[in-house]
Amino acid sequence: MPKYIEINCKIACNKVVSSFLPYHFDLNVYRGCFHKCVYCFAQYSHKYINSTDFFDEIYVKKNIVEVLEKQLSSKRRKREVINLGGVTDNYQPIEKEYKLMPDILKLLIKYKNPVTVSTKSSLILRDFDLFAELSKVATVHIASTITTVNEKVRELIEPNASTSKERFNVLKEFSKTNVLTGIHIMPIIPEITDSYHNLSELFSCAKDCNVNYCITDILNLRGETKINFFKFIKEKLPHLYNKINSYYIGAYINSNYENKLNNILNKLEKKYPLKNKKCFLAEETLPKQLSLFK
Repeated sequence: MPKYIEINCKIACNKVVSSFLPYHFDLNVYRGCFHKCVYCFAQYSHKYINSTDFFDEIYVKKNIVEVLEKQLSSKRRKREVINLGGVTDNYQPIEKEYKLMPDILKLLIKYKNPVTVSTKSSLILRDFDLFAELSKVATVHIASTITTVNEKVRELIEPNASTSKERFNVLKEFSKTNVLTGIHIMPIIPEITDSYHNLSELFSCAKDCNVNYCITDILNLRGETKINFFKFIKEKLPHLYNKINSYYIGAYINSNYENKLNNILNKLEKKYPLKNKKCFLAEETLPKQLSLFK
C-alpha cells in the first residue's frame, strides 16, 4: 500500500503558461498517483519535493479547499477555466477516503467557475450531481483517458485505474447532462496499443458514448518516464524492447512511425464522426492532435 502524507499548500490553482492549452490554471489535490500507469509523464514532478517514489508516496493537500476559496473570492480573479488534475488524477483511490473533490466542486458552483477534468477513474460518478449542477451555471468539460479496449493490456500498463469499460460508462452518463465530454486516446504506445483494431474500437465506443471530441497523442519518453518505461518493457514484454526502442530518437517518436500512425487516425476520424455539440474549446486554440468532430 502507498504511503500517504498530509501537507498544506499555499496555492490551490497554479498558473499554466502555454500557447496552446485551452486553460491557464491547474488544480491538483494530490502529488503522486497510485494508478501506476507505466507511461506517466509526471514522474519527474516528485523531484521538486525530494521524493523518488511517485506511485507509492502520495501527498495530500489537506487545506486545498480553504486555499481555493481565497483564490476564487479574490476581486482580481477572472472566471477562467480551471483544469482539475493536469498532473495527477484527483479521483485516484485515496479520494474515496479524503473526499476533497465534493467541497471543491461546491466552491466552483458558488463562484460559477468553468472547469475541465481528465480522469481514469469511475469514482468521478460519485460527484455526478455536483458536476451536473455546475454545468448549469458554467461550462464543464469531462474527459476520460482510455488507451485500450483489451483488459489484459489495461491491467498491465494501468494496474490501479478503472477498467476501460467503466471509463466509457463515465462518458455515457455525463453525456446525458450539459457536461461536454471527450476521450483522450493517449498516449498511443507503439506495438502495445497502436493496432488498427484497438484504435478503431476506441473510436467506435467513443461514438456510442456521444462524446464531443477526441484527443490522440503518441507516447513521448522524457527523463524518469523513459527510464522506468523501458525497465517495465524489459521485465514484462522483453520481446518488444528492441522494436519499441528503435522508434525513438531521444524522447520523441521518429517521423516515419508518426506519419503512418497519423494516416490511420485520420481515416478513423472520418469513419467515426462524433456527436456535434457546441464545445467551449475554440478549435484554433487546440494542439494539432486534438480534433473536434463535426
